[in-house]
Amino acid sequence: MGNGPWDFPQHWTADVLASDGGAVHLRPIVPDDADRIVAFHATLSERTRYMRWFGPYPEMSARDVRHVTTVDHHDRVALVALLGGRIIAIGIYESLRFAGRPRAAEVAFVVADDHQGRGLGTVLLEHLAGAAAENGFDRFEAEVLTENRAMLAVFRDAGYQLSRSFDGSTVHVEFRIDPTDALLTVRNSREIGSEARSVSNLLAPGSVAIIGASADRRKVGNALLANVIEGGFNGPVFPVNAEARAVRGIRAYASVRDIPDPVDLAVVAVPADTVGDVLQDCLSKGVKTMVVVSAGFAESGDAGAVAERTLVHEIRAHGMRLVGPNALGVINTDPDIALNATLAPRVPGPGRVGFFCQSGALGIAILDAAARRHLGLSTFVSAGNRADLSGNDLLQYWDSDPRTDVILLYLESFGNPRKFSRLARRVSRNKPIVAVKAGRSAVAPSQERRDSTLDDASARAVLEQSGVIQVDTIADLFDCATVLAYQPLPQGPRVAIVGNSTVLGVLAGSAGQRFGLRVVEQIDLGAGAGAGEFAAALRKVVADDGVDAIVAVFVPPVAVGADSYARALTDATAGSAKTIVSTFLAVEGIPANLTVRDGDGTPVRGSIPSYPAPERAATALGQAWRYAQWRARPESPVIRPADVDADAAREAVRAVGDDTHRETVALDERRSAQVLAAYGIGVTEFVEVDDADSAAAAAERLGYPVAVKAVSTKWRGRLDGEGARLDLSTAATVRSAFDELTAVTGERYLQVQRMAARGVAAIIRVRDDPSFGSLISFGLSGATFDLLGDHAHRAIPLTEADAHELIAAPRSAPLLTGYRGQAAVDRDALADLLIRVSTLVDDLPEIREVALDPILCSEHGAEVLSGRIRIGPVPTRADTGPRRLT
Repeated sequence: MGNGPWDFPQHWTADVLASDGGAVHLRPIVPDDADRIVAFHATLSERTRYMRWFGPYPEMSARDVRHVTTVDHHDRVALVALLGGRIIAIGIYESLRFAGRPRAAEVAFVVADDHQGRGLGTVLLEHLAGAAAENGFDRFEAEVLTENRAMLAVFRDAGYQLSRSFDGSTVHVEFRIDPTDALLTVRNSREIGSEARSVSNLLAPGSVAIIGASADRRKVGNALLANVIEGGFNGPVFPVNAEARAVRGIRAYASVRDIPDPVDLAVVAVPADTVGDVLQDCLSKGVKTMVVVSAGFAESGDAGAVAERTLVHEIRAHGMRLVGPNALGVINTDPDIALNATLAPRVPGPGRVGFFCQSGALGIAILDAAARRHLGLSTFVSAGNRADLSGNDLLQYWDSDPRTDVILLYLESFGNPRKFSRLARRVSRNKPIVAVKAGRSAVAPSQERRDSTLDDASARAVLEQSGVIQVDTIADLFDCATVLAYQPLPQGPRVAIVGNSTVLGVLAGSAGQRFGLRVVEQIDLGAGAGAGEFAAALRKVVADDGVDAIVAVFVPPVAVGADSYARALTDATAGSAKTIVSTFLAVEGIPANLTVRDGDGTPVRGSIPSYPAPERAATALGQAWRYAQWRARPESPVIRPADVDADAAREAVRAVGDDTHRETVALDERRSAQVLAAYGIGVTEFVEVDDADSAAAAAERLGYPVAVKAVSTKWRGRLDGEGARLDLSTAATVRSAFDELTAVTGERYLQVQRMAARGVAAIIRVRDDPSFGSLISFGLSGATFDLLGDHAHRAIPLTEADAHELIAAPRSAPLLTGYRGQAAVDRDALADLLIRVSTLVDDLPEIREVALDPILCSEHGAEVLSGRIRIGPVPTRADTGPRRLT
């Protein structure tokens, strides 16, 4: 990092959300901001100036302007918040090293009067603290007027532990800036609120403009306007068409600027090359959110990708949010809103399910399928290219939305995998998330496509770690959603099957076994059974405390009407706390005669879902049971060992040089061991030597027995053992081993290492997966790991429960638990090792790969014989540090 006023880390630049959901752009100050700073200062009220500078300060002198705008981005850092190119807030810290406090800095900030109360002070404080920590500071100090309660509240409410001292009219405040659990909790809470309000601005607009509205039924703008009007939107609708005075009988405007009333949401359906002009009109009008259904952006090639990035930059810089481009649109079925701003010709009615879909084209089919199944939606968002608003934003919104009980996701990529994992883990505790992960695409359309290297089972395990129910198809998605939306979660695995076909019952039972369901009772009433017999059998299993769920696979005789059997099913199970699914007439969804409705006619809980095949009914029930088990587990917090030294690890990494900002670099084993040691991960002591005498001397110092090993992984990994000589007990054997290995391997340098206790060899690895972010893997060393793929994966960071589940997940895991008379290894020591590696990578996102191989596991502990680390550019979508839009 340089010290010039223009030379600052690019990751200090960020788009952030204010507490009201509006976007703001943050960046380090530069000398060219001089005029903006003067203009900003001129807008401040006398009281705001007094609170910041403790007295009158009507004008900034040229010297003061130069002092503020010329910083070194190390001892002095200043960040500005901009909206539409205008500075609306500034925060600055200055080192106190010249006052004898080299790791402390004084912090101050000021916010424009018309933007106070939007949480900008807190956001600036977060980002200043992040920059200061990078620069080696660990504490902030501030001088605040005692009457400046707002400023004191910013420090207090940010989650820092404050130390205060009073001196007349001022308060001296000090606090450490380490990312404590309390601090992260407050930060995440603020993030939830701001992102949820940002989505609310989209889904609950007071007014809508359809830009590109048309009377031509062949055009997209016609379908959008028709759907908004016919959907009964409870607010004014403004068609925008430069060539028409009215569209569908509603007055039209040549530009959104000409609309006399406020516009909250603009739905844009114009050619891609004119969207930029429309955006400028919307910015001038003060529109809060845009939905761009126009195609021709990142999905169309490089030029479109550039146009998309420009669109997002301009939208965020002016405080707006974007859905799209290439989106299908948005729906909110709340009767107070009634918004259908989509191109879909058929949409579901109101319900308790929120749906996020990336694909616009597929969204039409999805909405039609939901409508056919009578699966009601609360809200629906099709984000298209997902250039700005993403599934993560919707998760934040739905978590607190009282109209949403179940969340469905159709994902082509995870924009920010680590954040998705964190949010899903929290949200799934309250509401089930069901996801279809389409194909193996790993990134947004605007980025280079890379494929996940995880097999399907491993990918599913990573999602299930966060409580997400992953399914393979849209049909599976709706199958699972209907039971979750309309039935209680299973309280156990015990299933009763009631029907009039033994074959159908067997099919249901077999399908359920994959999910741990157990058939405890199967009642076959025979083909001629009547509705009364059906009802009696149902009442019997409903009353049985040994039954947790019921699968009704009854097929009414052809000559008999279905209604009497439907009444038998609904009456016998009414008010039951058991989970009930059916294959009623092979209907898909919620049949009308199995539906329970509220006063508005909306299907509600107690409605009985039906499936066209018993296997699908049992699979949906099994998915619900698997989720119920996950939710019933005690919540396991992310563990952070107390004895880690992040500063020491960072120093070891920084000592490698600045090349890591541009490319991936492998640390040598000595440097890797130094980084690992800072996190309590000890590598068995070794010495690198270049001749036989040095090898013998090293062995004497380490203590016999020792091993002499090749340095390169090429020789270390050989199954024939030619890359090492083990159990050497004399200087002569060490010298001989050195000579042999140098002759065989051709390597100049070898390692002498103290022999470790014998045990089961295991591997811990961390790498980046393009779909899921940083993953930690565990398995037993050797062919089972490399050839058979017998290893398991989890997303970082790990909880204690995650670590133990990861150890138990490989098929060869019984070798760790006392297989065939062997002593069981210390799995707690292995779990501790996993957690330490997870914490290291979580703290230092520049660490891109870790390999501990081998780890010798015994009843006495887990000893690491070799550790290797690769470092590189910090991922642009890392979910670490201060809040930011990604």
